[in-house]
Amino acid sequence: MPLADRLASIDDRIATAARAAGRSAEDITRIVVTKFHPAALVDDLYGLGVRDVGENRVQEVLEKVAEVGDLPDLRWHFVGQLQTNKARAVRRAVSVIHSLDRAKLADALDVEGEPPLDVLIQVNLTADPGRGGVAPENLSALAEHAAGCVGLRVRGVMAVAPLDEEPAAAFERLAGHAHLVRRVFPHATWISAGMTGDFEAAIHAGATHLRIGTAITGPRPVRG
Repeated sequence: MPLADRLASIDDRIATAARAAGRSAEDITRIVVTKFHPAALVDDLYGLGVRDVGENRVQEVLEKVAEVGDLPDLRWHFVGQLQTNKARAVRRAVSVIHSLDRAKLADALDVEGEPPLDVLIQVNLTADPGRGGVAPENLSALAEHAAGCVGLRVRGVMAVAPLDEEPAAAFERLAGHAHLVRRVFPHATWISAGMTGDFEAAIHAGATHLRIGTAITGPRPVRG
């Protein structure tokens, strides 16, 4: 199926899921994750009207941003785990970071004298402390810490659904975590949740940002 048809098919599914949830598709941002695909795909997507693209590997996002160059209204979203020593390089390259999960990373991203960076606090919805995201019991403390970082603008929360749980239940918990963050940041209304296999459940639970990859981009190229 051509790229344009895959994109249209996903947008139709987003619209259908939004209607079923009593929502408007216009309130949902579809981020196309181009992991492992060449930068030329971003150009193709841009030509089809895509303005939000995502990456989850530091080196890849830095290389693609440089190769694609400055396209009007194109927003880069970093959705992967981020080490503090790479934080400033990624900050300079992207519009939004979805994976703020600890105070040290907040401090590394809080650059004095630069415009505030949009960030989302990633919440770990599993019992595995090795997974990305702040533990729910530490979410309030991290939000309070981020409130003191003038170089950050907390927009909401992000999470990945656990593999061993129905996505709907996990995303309902995330909606509760989002409410907690809004106690600190009343205007932090973004919920980044839902990927190729579960974005309809995320829409039903209130997701505002979807991170969709292979359903739009096609199979990822084999890496040598």
